[in-house]
Amino acid sequence: MAASSADLADDGFPAPRLFSQGVSYTYDDVIFLPGYIGFPADAVDLSTRLSRRIPLSIPCVASPMDTVSEAAMAAAMASLGAAAVVHCNTEPHLQASIVRAAKSRRLPFVSSVPLFSPASTPSLSDFAGHDYGLVTERGDSLSKLVGVAVAAETSSRQAPLPVSEYMRPAPRSVSASFDFEQAAAFLADEGLDYAPLVSDDGEVIDLITVNDVERIRSYPKLGKPSLGADGKFVVAASIGTREDDKRRLEQLVKAGANAIVVDSSQGNSIYQIDMIKYAKKMYPEVDLIGGNVVTIAQAQNLVASGVDGLRVGMGSGSICTTQEVCAVGRGQNYLRKLEKITGLRVADVFKVGTVFYVFLKKFMGVVQSERKATAVYKVASYAKDHNVPVIADGGISNSGHIVKALSLGASTVMMGSFLAGSHEAPGTYEYKDGHRVKKYRGMGSLEAMTKGSDARYLGDTLKLKVAQGVVGAVADKGSVLRFIPYTMQAVKQGFQDLGASSLQSAHELLRSETIKLEVRTGAAQVEGGIHGLVSYEKKAF
Repeated sequence: MAASSADLADDGFPAPRLFSQGVSYTYDDVIFLPGYIGFPADAVDLSTRLSRRIPLSIPCVASPMDTVSEAAMAAAMASLGAAAVVHCNTEPHLQASIVRAAKSRRLPFVSSVPLFSPASTPSLSDFAGHDYGLVTERGDSLSKLVGVAVAAETSSRQAPLPVSEYMRPAPRSVSASFDFEQAAAFLADEGLDYAPLVSDDGEVIDLITVNDVERIRSYPKLGKPSLGADGKFVVAASIGTREDDKRRLEQLVKAGANAIVVDSSQGNSIYQIDMIKYAKKMYPEVDLIGGNVVTIAQAQNLVASGVDGLRVGMGSGSICTTQEVCAVGRGQNYLRKLEKITGLRVADVFKVGTVFYVFLKKFMGVVQSERKATAVYKVASYAKDHNVPVIADGGISNSGHIVKALSLGASTVMMGSFLAGSHEAPGTYEYKDGHRVKKYRGMGSLEAMTKGSDARYLGDTLKLKVAQGVVGAVADKGSVLRFIPYTMQAVKQGFQDLGASSLQSAHELLRSETIKLEVRTGAAQVEGGIHGLVSYEKKAF
């Protein structure tokens, strides 16, 4: 028997109806109903925008965290058609050098081989696990390349000798403007096992080896890279909202940063608005991304200030405890409610610290945090009318979350834990309980705050530091060059099931209320995952 029009009308809920009931939802709380499939998954177009003027081939952004985004991550993400935001938890000149390092090449990796002077006497440990080291006249990247040191030849010597005594002559160099296929062809044509990467002005950038070529070719084929108007990789960088961040901003712009992210856990502040206005006045050619926000009211203030993109999310990341510590994930309405009930000004919340936190957690529960799915939908619904792309920041742990965030109006997703533990993430691997792991920490952890990230939480001037994040470890994930392409294929299949042939199509289906959703009970969420097995092995690809 055919379904009546009334039956069809009740088949799920359009987003405006679902998200206007006064209930906040996470990604796991909601499920999309399938649409009509009229195209193959490989035909799905995931191209999008990071910000108003910066296009990307895939909707992925690496978070500005010091255990996620430095030069290696930025180069790899750009080569995939995505982008990374270099963290600001370091000195301004060091952050600028990270941006330059990523933009100085067209290769999808940064090997960071050591540099030696001819008079140096390196030990095997000085090679830091690399097979080769580059020898320049002064031992820096700006002086002339004179040779190559081989780690195996260093370790075989009984007594330390100047590297000039045994270094190999410098082979022909690869232009830093070569992409991966051009560099690989150069090695093959010249019959070389390795070649230095040198810029047009003579700066020694890196080294590429045949092992690098074999490793990259074992991954899925690279797609269209993210390139700026200058033909170099797109690299974004973050800044804070303090006066000395204006100097940081200047150095990052000079280093070639394509976009600047004003990084704050609560972006609706006079500090961020003033910084956005200053940056737009001084550097109108650079896109500014503001946040973080979770409400339309927050977004309105930042859009009015001139932002070219918005980060959506407060305290939803796996390593973040902002919602738990501050009980805040919405904006000013809930803050005012908190002031009224407690008799405290919001500024005093952070000063009272742990005692107030324990009081809130145990006895009150008066402030409901904005959940990720709700926040993305509401802010994106407003931002689209102002041509401001939205970045869904945090809460991403699988490809289904990415599909949901994008289908609810986000243009990109920003990931921290999803990328931490990868080959390109900063840090070294260690073994914990038999598992190969890398450290991963929230920028609100006390460990990160001691290095300067407390300014992100407006806590750098406070006498008492209250953590809004933790330090942990994540399993070795391999290279982003391998697992991001597989993840994007899964996202394409999700879009195919929705009946959306592109990200733009998904947004149109959302606005036309063609896409329908339902809320999942706890039992439905369990049923939607793996269940009923004594044991299983989960491999995504």
